[in-house]
Amino acid sequence: MAIESAGLVEKTTETEQLKPLNVGLLGIGTVGGGTFAVLTRNAAVISRRAGRPIRIVKVADKNLELARRVTGGAVALTEDGFALVNDPSIDVVVELIGGYGIAKDLIMAAISNGKHVVTANKALLAVHGDEIFAAARAHGVIVAFEAAVAGGIPIIKALREGLTANRIQWIAGIINGTTNFILSEMRDKGISFAAALEDAQRMGYAEADPTFDIEGVDAAHKIAILSALAFGIPMQFSRAHIEGISKLEADDIRYAEQLGYRIKLLGIAKWRAGGVELRVHPTLIPARRLIANVEGAMNAILVQADAVGSTMYYGKGAGAEPTASAVIADLVDVARLHKASPEHRVPSLAFQPDAVKDTSVMPIAEIDSGYYLRLRVEDKRGVLADITRILADQQISIDAMIQREPDEGESQTDIIMLTHVTKERFVDIAISKIEALPVVTQRVVRLRMEDLG
Repeated sequence: MAIESAGLVEKTTETEQLKPLNVGLLGIGTVGGGTFAVLTRNAAVISRRAGRPIRIVKVADKNLELARRVTGGAVALTEDGFALVNDPSIDVVVELIGGYGIAKDLIMAAISNGKHVVTANKALLAVHGDEIFAAARAHGVIVAFEAAVAGGIPIIKALREGLTANRIQWIAGIINGTTNFILSEMRDKGISFAAALEDAQRMGYAEADPTFDIEGVDAAHKIAILSALAFGIPMQFSRAHIEGISKLEADDIRYAEQLGYRIKLLGIAKWRAGGVELRVHPTLIPARRLIANVEGAMNAILVQADAVGSTMYYGKGAGAEPTASAVIADLVDVARLHKASPEHRVPSLAFQPDAVKDTSVMPIAEIDSGYYLRLRVEDKRGVLADITRILADQQISIDAMIQREPDEGESQTDIIMLTHVTKERFVDIAISKIEALPVVTQRVVRLRMEDLG
């Protein structure tokens, strides 16, 4: 009898392991279609890794014709997202709608119904992530979000699990493919920002309204998420300093190149004694750095940690199947862990919830950086002496300089300076005084520099 009982237990366990994980998909657009395609194509190997089949059983999308075409009519379809999240047969809800509105309502409803959630919605998590994760803890469910940052690059898992023994010191990432493509075009072709943006839109790398990308908001959503994982702090998107690339000029890319630098839009998070730096802006990086040579629409994230040192994660940051790869990786994690008690799961933000600390974000004026300064000046004797005197008064030292000869017939020229590391508020004061000089004819162009060594 004991042997039979043992056999029965073993058989029951095997049956439980093979029970499919039923998935409801909210949104069947680019990433949703990619998720359906990859999950269908690689069903056998995914099942072997997950320990059970993972199958999409229902799709909610306003465009039922598109949903029917993508799925081939193989799953139940609905226009009503709430009908999907309230369906008792569904174990996991995958949210691929995006935005702050209905997506949040559907996720919160799914959590209330005891369903696990997988999402690629970086904007929602950056703004409302603390509320969503608290609700998930209260209901004992998983919220997984590998696809929310850098598409198919497994940076979330690296920070949450792979680097868990380390103190993360800083993160610097090219985490928006649209802006990286534009900057690559400007450098390679010597064209203006407007012309490069037009190229990006024509080739499908930029949306018709590219504001979130080119003004740095998308990258700020992502670095807010990465900083929470790295430092054990709440989501602090609203405190991030954000600058985009729309005002960047081809001249500055060319001058940076002459000085041995490349300009990239970086998301930067640093742990400092006085708080956390959280910022997005165009940044000069030494051309010899590997991350400076990431071109086109590719993403790359550099992580500096005390034990492992420097590690870099590179790959496609967007697209149907790269992002689907991350979505399905989360589904496999849910399949493996959804029966585990919540206290035995990896915390959503890497740190135990009671260990998350609301560390302040430093004002941008208090950061330390090197600076690129471009000044348009009258070509007169003594101009450089006046400028260097102002810099010296603020204890700003010059590391390198280009003084361009004026073109024939011109009375103005450019002076380009690179400074040693200094505090930004000193640079603010110096720029204000330099711009007040009568020989300075335009606003000073100021870009930050990061060595990333």
